[in-house]
Amino acid sequence: MVEFENSEAIEMNPVAIAVSRSAKHAFTKLNQEKIQLLAGLGVAGDSHMGKTVKHRSRVAVDPNQPNLRQVHLIHAELHDELRDAGFDISAGQMGENITTRGIDLLSLPRGTKLHLGATAVVELTGLRNPCVQLDGFQPGLMAAVLGRDKYGKLIRKAGVMGIVLVSSEVSPGNSIRIELPPEPHQSLDRV
Repeated sequence: MVEFENSEAIEMNPVAIAVSRSAKHAFTKLNQEKIQLLAGLGVAGDSHMGKTVKHRSRVAVDPNQPNLRQVHLIHAELHDELRDAGFDISAGQMGENITTRGIDLLSLPRGTKLHLGATAVVELTGLRNPCVQLDGFQPGLMAAVLGRDKYGKLIRKAGVMGIVLVSSEVSPGNSIRIELPPEPHQSLDRV
């Protein structure tokens, strides 16, 4: 269980600064003027769209498991941190569908609903588990998105995953409203 203070996760007016998708299983997703979120499926035209899991490593284990990774979100503040550490990173390059600014995504509890734009709703299911593809993109990137807290627990900083509850278009500049789940809150864990 995790205690959650609204002020910890919201730094300013939360907004989507970029939206991205890729029809192919590629590491980087291309920025778009808009993406269409489809309830129960994910991002229209994206290789990870579907009711069942589409990530290759998950398919190899059990292709019939539910897709809890329909939408990948990364906070732009991570990109800022990585650039400060010498990496050349921009929106979509780490495989995210939605790049946000003004939200500490990692501190939100599981089940948080993000209302994007007028009507889209994404429910957070867990943390992205960083993989070696990060190092294939830029050497050292995987280590840069992993850390340890003061108790030695592994911190995964490569974004969060979610499922689409309400279909709608999402575009850069769309505001984001956070709806917390009922208490007790549970921390995000890898999915």
